[in-house]
Parts: sequence; C-alpha cells; structure tokens
Amino acid sequence: MLEPGETVEHVLRDTLRDGTLPGVVAAVVGRDGIRDIAAVGRMRADAAPPVGADTMFRLMSLTKALTSVGALQLVEQGRLGLDTPVADVLPAFGRLQVLDGFDGDTPVLRPPRGAATIGQLLSHTSGLAYAFAAPDLLRYLEVTGTPDAITGRRDALSLPLVADPGTAWNYGVSTDWLGWAIEAVSGQDLPSYLRDHVLEPLGMRDTTFAPTAQQRGRMMALHARRPDGGLAVVDADPLPADPEFFSGGHGAYGTVPDYARLLAALLGGGELDGARILRPETVDLAFSDQLGGLPLPAVMRSTMPELANDVPAPPYRRGWGLGFHLILEDVPGMRRAGTGDWSGLMNCFYWVDRRAGVAGLWCTQLLPFFDAEVAVAIARFEQAVYRTVYRRLS
Repeated sequence: MLEPGETVEHVLRDTLRDGTLPGVVAAVVGRDGIRDIAAVGRMRADAAPPVGADTMFRLMSLTKALTSVGALQLVEQGRLGLDTPVADVLPAFGRLQVLDGFDGDTPVLRPPRGAATIGQLLSHTSGLAYAFAAPDLLRYLEVTGTPDAITGRRDALSLPLVADPGTAWNYGVSTDWLGWAIEAVSGQDLPSYLRDHVLEPLGMRDTTFAPTAQQRGRMMALHARRPDGGLAVVDADPLPADPEFFSGGHGAYGTVPDYARLLAALLGGGELDGARILRPETVDLAFSDQLGGLPLPAVMRSTMPELANDVPAPPYRRGWGLGFHLILEDVPGMRRAGTGDWSGLMNCFYWVDRRAGVAGLWCTQLLPFFDAEVAVAIARFEQAVYRTVYRRLS
C-alpha cells in the first residue's frame, strides 16, 4: 500500500529493490513541464553506471505520438486531409491487397473494399497490422520472405492489409505509412520535418532518429526476461543502425526530460513555453474517439512471445483518437476519462490526463513487452502520482 507523502523515487526504489527490473527513469509532468523526476537502477543489470536524466532510450512506439503530431500539423495547414485517401498521397499504398488466408502456402489476396484514409492511419483502422499481433501476417512473412518493419527495410511496407479499411482496429504499420505521407507532402525526410516543426520548437534536442556516438554512449542496454525471472543483457541491438526508411512508428530515440516536453505541450493544448505545435481544437480532436463503435480487442494476442506478451485490456471503456489510445471513463484513484496513452515495445509507457493536468512517463529497456513486473510497477507509479505528487499540481 502506498503511504501518504511517498514520492516517485520511493516507488521506483522499492520496485527495483529485488533486482527483477533494470534501470528506470520516470517523470511526472504538468502543463508547464516536469514536476518530479526520478532515475533508479543501472544502465546494465550486470554492473554499469546508474541511469540518469540524460539516459537515452529506444522509444519504439512512443515515436507514434511524434509522427501523429507532425501529421496533424499538416492537417491544420490543409496540406493533408483526414478524409484524403492514402493512395492519393502515396500511390504505392493503392497497390496493397487484403490477405484473405492461404491456399496451402500460397497467400490468398484480393483488392480492398474501400480506400484507406489519412485519418484511418491515425486511428489504426486502415487495415494494416504488425506481424507480432496478426497470425496470418506472420505466416505471410514466413512463406514469402518479406521482412518485418523492425528490420528497417523499405519493402517491409509492402505487407498486405489484414482487413478492409474502416472495418476493424488493428495495431500495425499505419504510423510508418503516416511518416511516409509527411515526407511526401512536406518535401523533407521525417526526422528533418519533426526536428523543424516539433522537436526544436519544444526544445527536445536529445530526440533523434540517428543517435550520435555520444548519444549511443548514454543508451541504456536492452534486457530480456529469463525463464527464471531474472534479467539477461541483450548485446545485439534489434534496430538497424542504417535503416532504409525512417520509421514513424518506432524509429526515434530520446531521453525522459525530452519526451516529457511533448507530453507537457499536449497537456497545454498544444503549447509549451510560448511554442505552439498544435491548435487547442486539434488536440481536442486527437483525444476524441474515432472508432465509431469498432471494438478494441479484449486481449492483444502476441505471435512472438520473445517480443511481446499477451496484453489484456483494462476493464474500462476505451477508444482510439488520432494517434492516441483513450480511456473513456474515470479509473478510480488514477486517470480521468479522456486520458490518452500508449507505450513502446521495450516497456516504456506514458499517459496524458488533460482533465487533471498531469501526465506520467516511465522508461526502461526490457523485453518482452508488457512484462509482469513492469505492469505492477507502472500501476503503483500511477497511483503514487494521483495520491501524492498530483496534490502539488493543484
């Protein structure tokens, strides 16, 4: 049980005391920036310097919020439309087929019934998926030799749809295609566009798609959960150093203080320290449910247990906005209805509670995703924020 006055650092130190987690950096964020930050543990579980506020993390799917903000800027400017067919911007998308099963080992493909839109890329209803969350797509990779998106090879974006656009929610490479759309419309590569229009305005100078040698020296090691519950250091980096495309879905690296500035801007209706990255009404739209009654899965089943565990849904009404998973009702003792959140493959998590004016961010580097120890720790961290730290915000 959390005690009154307990700080985020207390929670982290208690969580890491038994050695079942490596290092963690966590922050509590208000509309004006970081209100509390703690760094506990080590860069490597097998002896290394401690993590700190300057520790670099592979953000993985935390990248999606950055790319979504970039696309919404272009929507504000009328250069992209939420109802614009993706193929109007990226003709290659129009060549994608729907995977309808297999005839032996031969994929059965057909034209989609409808054209996916930019808005459906943002809401993950475009029909695209990830192989680690779609059994048929994993089989398609195996029988065709098509690479997975994490390899950084551009032909990974030629994977077929797993559903007709607008008929189902599927977690996948939609945000990679969204990043490609940003490039097509802006005339800049994705890192340059985000640098000029999101990162530099917010002062996020340690967020990058191409870490320098100095930044790599500050990168926390990746860890894997052993069958006995212990930790093993993974020395081979799963992300390519020189990808063929910049992944809007998983390609960014950064620090907790940097990413916290994005969360603060979202809490502030798109503005932080005089820099505006989105209009307030656009932020409102991004945090409004776009699914139109389409259900989210009760359990996100994993086809690759070495990468991700099954992820059960929380017992609350949920939705999906323009780039953000949404909780649509109050969670007792925790976040308020309308909170947006998401996570990264290596067990990084954030939430943005605009009603309460508080966001939380937790970063570590551990596989598989949705580690049981992390799930418990994240819940305790959020409870601590709302029971103690949040009081200082009001």
